[in-house]
Amino acid sequence: MVFSSPLFLFLFLPVVLTVYFLLPGLRARNHWLLLVSLLFYAWGEIGFILLLLVSTLVNFELGKWVERTVDIYRRKKAVAVAVIVNVGFLAFFKYAGLVVASLNLPLKFFGSATLPVPHIALPIGISFFTFHALSYIIDIYRCKCRAARDPRDTALYIFFFPQLVAGPILRWNAIAPQLGRRVFDRAVFAEGVRRFVGGFAKKMIVANAVALPADQIFALPASELSTPVAWLGVACYTVQIYFDFSGYSDMAVGLGKMFGFTFLENFNFPYVAQSIKDFWRRWHISLSSWFRDYVYIPLGGNRVSEARNHLNLVAVFFLCGLWHGASWTFVAWGLYHGLFLVLERTRWGGWLEKFPRPLRHAYVIFAVMMGWVLFRADTFASAAHYFMALFGANSVTQAQPINRYLGNEVIWALGFGAAFSLPLWSAIKNFGAKWGEKISAPGQSLYFGIGQAIEIVLVVGLLLISSAWLAGGTYNPFIYFRF
Repeated sequence: MVFSSPLFLFLFLPVVLTVYFLLPGLRARNHWLLLVSLLFYAWGEIGFILLLLVSTLVNFELGKWVERTVDIYRRKKAVAVAVIVNVGFLAFFKYAGLVVASLNLPLKFFGSATLPVPHIALPIGISFFTFHALSYIIDIYRCKCRAARDPRDTALYIFFFPQLVAGPILRWNAIAPQLGRRVFDRAVFAEGVRRFVGGFAKKMIVANAVALPADQIFALPASELSTPVAWLGVACYTVQIYFDFSGYSDMAVGLGKMFGFTFLENFNFPYVAQSIKDFWRRWHISLSSWFRDYVYIPLGGNRVSEARNHLNLVAVFFLCGLWHGASWTFVAWGLYHGLFLVLERTRWGGWLEKFPRPLRHAYVIFAVMMGWVLFRADTFASAAHYFMALFGANSVTQAQPINRYLGNEVIWALGFGAAFSLPLWSAIKNFGAKWGEKISAPGQSLYFGIGQAIEIVLVVGLLLISSAWLAGGTYNPFIYFRF
């Protein structure tokens, strides 16, 4: 079940909200949220429910073990066991096939018999709930928060449906206090609705409109991929992945607010970044901050020698790439960004700061778009063919016309994507506030009334348009589902 489905929008969510606000007491509401979260996951992955519940119970017991252990050596041992259990669980389901396939390459080269590659079904959202479980144990170890007293609290933290399949990645020390105390406010609920509808519109109106041409173009053989079509494909994918994932994150944050929870923001206009370092402060913030706090800083961060610091950055982004998928193309994408971050800590970073802002922005967009080619390609060979097409170095015998992919809908989606990759809405609201202050009489709040009315109209309009697109059966993929 995904947020952008009729079942979720018009049945699951209304029923969950209605029962939630009718129940007396916070504990009863938490138990209801846990029940519907398990149902949400079981809708598409019922075969893994028992396995994940066992994993959650194991982490609950490991958390108690870490908390009650005083001796530092034994505490570290408990954390090591938790890391091995959780990472081992992730590695078995997600990376077993990659490991065996990689081992087969030298075996095949030397003429030896190869190993059968296992085809293991991947639990949806496994990368996200593994990091939640690790955060739970490590936050207890660092004394940032106590272990849960009730395994249902641990289960709700890991399984809470708004963030279950695609984040944002939550921290136990941030969620634990909210499980026991939350403020239910009409204004916060309304903000949650606005965030959810805004994210829904991002997904349906922009991301889905460019998803089909992106998929079609990346699937073209090299002999049919002309340079203009290749650039259109990477432009569509650049818009798609941002509006798809940030839209889903906005929906998750909005749902959290409806139930009284505050989640970490996951995006902050990454395509306005002035460096790759700045890009990663703005892109998938919950993941980059997770790696910073739980991997980069424990490795020594920037408190070590320059060479060791560079090695730490590369190691973190190697893991970041591997986290995204069981393919060496994802690892290459992570190392690609890691090398840019190392480069920006050298003299190149100093020179970059002296460039004009438009030139720095162009540098970031170009670097990020080239990275998306690696991220999107299924193999290194297809990535190489695509790079050659981008720069006119491939042999095209039957070029596909660009008009086949660049229809009015795609043009509008790319335009909206470019505009709303900027903090445009914030600028409009600030302008409206200043304009309202100028025309309002002293003591009156004309802007509030006008602004509130416009916002309601926009939210309702976006919901209706997005729902119409959904009802029309438009192409509706979700990129981060496979992670």
